[in-house]
Amino acid sequence: MNKTELIAAMADQSGLSRKDAEKALKAFTDVVSAELKNDGKVQLVGFGTFEVSKRAAREGRNPQSGEVMKIAASKAPKFKAGKALKDMINE
Repeated sequence: MNKTELIAAMADQSGLSRKDAEKALKAFTDVVSAELKNDGKVQLVGFGTFEVSKRAAREGRNPQSGEVMKIAASKAPKFKAGKALKDMINE
């Protein structure tokens, strides 16, 4: 499912117009992105949690030359599914 299909499905399910569903989806992604940028987390009980995963700096190897290189510390967005979502998928 791509973004356009998601917007159409949200509009059908909620009874909103496609334009309103698109605004709602954009607002959701903007709010979640802003919260994660501030190292926060967004918890949707029964669905899951969006949070920031921190990766420490480490040494790696260039696979072509084999030389050791430093990999900088970084942050990555992470989604952890909630129990209700896991149970629904595994039915």
